[in-house]
Amino acid sequence: MSANLNKVALLRNTRTIGIPSVVHAARIALGAGAQGITVHPRPDGRHVRAQDVRELAAALRDRPGTEFNIEGNPFHGLLEFVREVRPAQCTLVPDETGAFTSDHGWELGRDGARLEPVIAELRNLGVRVSLFMDPVAEAMTAAARLGADRIELYTEPYALAFGTAEQEKVLGRYAEAARAAQRSGLGVNAGHDLNLDNLPAFLRSVPKVLEVSIGHALISDALELGLAEAVRRYLEAIRRGDAGRGKGTS
Repeated sequence: MSANLNKVALLRNTRTIGIPSVVHAARIALGAGAQGITVHPRPDGRHVRAQDVRELAAALRDRPGTEFNIEGNPFHGLLEFVREVRPAQCTLVPDETGAFTSDHGWELGRDGARLEPVIAELRNLGVRVSLFMDPVAEAMTAAARLGADRIELYTEPYALAFGTAEQEKVLGRYAEAARAAQRSGLGVNAGHDLNLDNLPAFLRSVPKVLEVSIGHALISDALELGLAEAVRRYLEAIRRGDAGRGKGTS
């Protein structure tokens, strides 16, 4: 599990006194068992900012084996952060400047030519590359051809279908996309609107998910449970999902 700390920074930015601290939140999450930290710096600086990225990178260097994942649009200044701090993973997301949140995956027929040199540069820097993708099985071969290491399945459509008559049908599309990615040699991550209720069912149905990124729901649950306990609850939800399919997830 990678804890996305954007919402901690968003709260911090409503005042000028530096609290809550993003780095302190990262230490709490990691101390409770999270295996990684994710941030999504946007051009408008509405949550994590350049200094947060630098301070997190420095803090995580003292914790060998901890993953730092920086996500965002590579055409909106993201690469400057990646070149400077060399995170373990960079997740490329096609959100527009000022987007409320990430709301779709890459259309590789349109965007592939622009992405290919970006992916090559990131891999030359020693950074693992993940592409934020909709659950479209036919797109996974193209993602692999571009040189990506992983894809991150955009899971909001699943979250919206959870608990409805459409849930199993939607889960089938995610499972099919995951298998197609894996046949093409890609690892599979997942994220967006996963929560304590819907996460176990997702992991039971979608094979061999390597990493889930949890942000908004994690911080929302932390308001009630505390951050450390919220992380522990998500790790337990992951274990329940694992038990249903017999494979590990980080």
